[in-house]
Amino acid sequence: MLSSPVRWALPCALGLLAMAATGCTAFREVANLRKVQFSIDRVAQPRLAGVDLSRVQSYDDLRGTDVLRLGSALSDGTLPLSFTLHLNAENPSSNSVNARLTQMDWTLLLEDKETVSGRFERERVLSPGEPTEVPVDVELDLVRFFDDNLQGLVDLAAAIRGDALPQTLKLRVQPTVNTKVGSIQYPSPITVVRRSVGQDSQQP
Repeated sequence: MLSSPVRWALPCALGLLAMAATGCTAFREVANLRKVQFSIDRVAQPRLAGVDLSRVQSYDDLRGTDVLRLGSALSDGTLPLSFTLHLNAENPSSNSVNARLTQMDWTLLLEDKETVSGRFERERVLSPGEPTEVPVDVELDLVRFFDDNLQGLVDLAAAIRGDALPQTLKLRVQPTVNTKVGSIQYPSPITVVRRSVGQDSQQP
């Protein structure tokens, strides 16, 4: 028959082993998320003060009615821009488990200037080797962040829709992953840019 101290020691040891195993699992899940590659895939449904920018590559592409609408908005001291920024999140095929993204804090950078921030709160399961789309809805007033004339602001807004250069459009993100011990936030933010040949999608 086991003595009282031994009877207590055995469950405690088993409990510590279980906690250690849980901690290792959580650490592995966070490490797996850190390996996920994020990149900007495309910009969808861009609108500037109600004007559809999907057919606009520069100020010269605007119709007369578009110029009047945008000019009117700018004279009132505002030029709202909205769009959906589609990210690709790819969990490397070398990972053996899913990475479960539960939320993601983000900040939009235009021309390397911080603008608006928000939080993506739709859960995404990132299966190994399968790119997963993460759509981020963005709304901002260009006048609040940029001191430029109408043509300059339109050209800036139109540039984000096409093959925007990395310095034009970036998204700083800090994801949160769900683990066995609860939700754990990414240790530090990463900067996501549009992927191109020879270009890393993540920058410090």
